[in-house]
Amino acid sequence: QVVESGGGLVLTGGSLRLSCAASGRTFSDYSMGWFRQAPGKEREFVAGIDWSGRNEVYADYVLGRFTISRDNAKNTVDLQMNSLKPEDTAVYYCGLGVSSYVPGRLVDLFDSWGQGTQVTVST
Repeated sequence: QVVESGGGLVLTGGSLRLSCAASGRTFSDYSMGWFRQAPGKEREFVAGIDWSGRNEVYADYVLGRFTISRDNAKNTVDLQMNSLKPEDTAVYYCGLGVSSYVPGRLVDLFDSWGQGTQVTVST
């Protein structure tokens, strides 16, 4: 089970920090990923991090603006989002990867999704 939090309304150029708390599995055995889904669009990959926290993967459209991190002692994974743009508006979800290393960018390679947290970036 995962629970996302930290979403909200922010102006263009602003920042938000999302957090995901996981339970029910050995958290440090799994990679983690953040995805997002805008209205009328498919869920898309944002960022992933391996079990150790040393290897990160980012989608091109967030590279240099977003940073993923994890704390295995707290069973949490965060997404720091800076320089937000209106096109970042979406519901953000975190999921557990099917392996300890980031398995890829496909939705089907992650599971145990939470309910999501809404991020809205206004002009």
